[in-house]
Amino acid sequence: MENIIFKTLSPQTQTPKTISHPLNIAVAGTGYVGLVSGVCMAHRGHHVTCVDIDVKKVTMMQQGISPIYEQDLEELMHLNKDRLTYTTDYKSAYKNADVIFIGVGTPELPDGSANLAYIATVARQIAETVERDCLVVVKSTVPVGTNDKVEQFIKDFLPTDSENETLGKNRKIKIEVASNPEFLAQGTAVRDTLEAARIIIGTDSIIAKETLIKVYEPFGLPIVSVSRRSAEMIKYAANDFLALKISYMNDIANLCELVGADIQDVAKGMGFDGRIGDKFLNAGIGYGGSCFPKDTKALDYLAKQNGYELRTVKAAIAVNKDQKVLLYKKACKRLITFNGLKVAVLGLAFKPGTDDLREAPSLENVPLLLAQGADIYAYDPVAIDNFRKEFPATGTEIRGEHGKGSITYVESVEEALQGANVCFVLTEWEEIKAVKAEDYKRLMRTPLVYDGRNIYAVEDMKESGVEYYSIGRKKFVVSR
Repeated sequence: MENIIFKTLSPQTQTPKTISHPLNIAVAGTGYVGLVSGVCMAHRGHHVTCVDIDVKKVTMMQQGISPIYEQDLEELMHLNKDRLTYTTDYKSAYKNADVIFIGVGTPELPDGSANLAYIATVARQIAETVERDCLVVVKSTVPVGTNDKVEQFIKDFLPTDSENETLGKNRKIKIEVASNPEFLAQGTAVRDTLEAARIIIGTDSIIAKETLIKVYEPFGLPIVSVSRRSAEMIKYAANDFLALKISYMNDIANLCELVGADIQDVAKGMGFDGRIGDKFLNAGIGYGGSCFPKDTKALDYLAKQNGYELRTVKAAIAVNKDQKVLLYKKACKRLITFNGLKVAVLGLAFKPGTDDLREAPSLENVPLLLAQGADIYAYDPVAIDNFRKEFPATGTEIRGEHGKGSITYVESVEEALQGANVCFVLTEWEEIKAVKAEDYKRLMRTPLVYDGRNIYAVEDMKESGVEYYSIGRKKFVVSR
């Protein structure tokens, strides 16, 4: 089964490269995709300018501080500071760039489609700014056919001959557009970029293909060259396949509970089959983050727009929606009420290794608990500041849109568990995995644990006298 392991970069990967013909690269957007990509391209020898409209973020980066929590990123920012520039001035960044990467967000719209407004804004800025031939590379996750639209959009906004005459310009600018989807995972994004299994480049011209190969040649990684539309589809197909795999295992886990099988035994047996592999077989409370939820909905929307129904993807979305609140529903069957109970919530980020909350199970479960009057004591090693923006602690109570309960943020697992009536484990941080079964028994008022990540051994909980519920495994109820 897949285990979350935080590996350090290999010595070879840690060493910055100096190359004979570095390119001048601009990167639009400094989120997980843009900043990690830009820093890694600088680490491989290119000169990179990272562009963002957020002055606060740019100021932080200029001071060598990463605005996102990501292993190894800040270290590489320092190692490559002579090849990295951070700015809000897109005109200076784009006008003489050899290659411009677009790494801005494509958030989900209410109908499930991707919001391409940020892509369009950058495309127009490029068209109105560039002063030389260049390659524009869409790295953001976009629906199939978007690169074609970006190419046309740029052509639509390039200065006309009369405008060039007015500006004193006497040349034609040729802009190529290519697709280069990312396959990084938050928490391991730097390693996923520098040590990628493959690099997908989607081009419809020899010039664009050769230019992208020059960008990635210093990485020394396998390059898969396809058409632009195929590259766009590869990104969605890969992410949605992994989402399908997760939802399938969660579906099987739920059945395991009903028939008396153990999902971890089942996953172990499946993992030895080379056709299946041993990755993404862990059952739990669903997938989250910036990719899987958004990409499954976007591909489902794209299929509908083309008169086709992706029944497997629709099923994955439905299973995941229900899975996120499975523990809460189990607890509701066990308890009369949460009103006035101290509830420990361990883990707020959608996965370990990141402070990202997008589509995290905590965002589904905490409002439900608050609405029932729970007094929540929440712990996460890195995501508390982000979570506090959604649910500010008042020191006593939170009322109104989030219900009548209260939430207090604590700095240790022990503080969250002390005197708690019930505990929900939502993220498998190492700090949480390190808690022993006897610690729950010793610290909690009533050792009642709902584990959404199957961290602990059922037998250990049984021996320690903890009432323990997990996903796809037998429950253990303590008689008191």
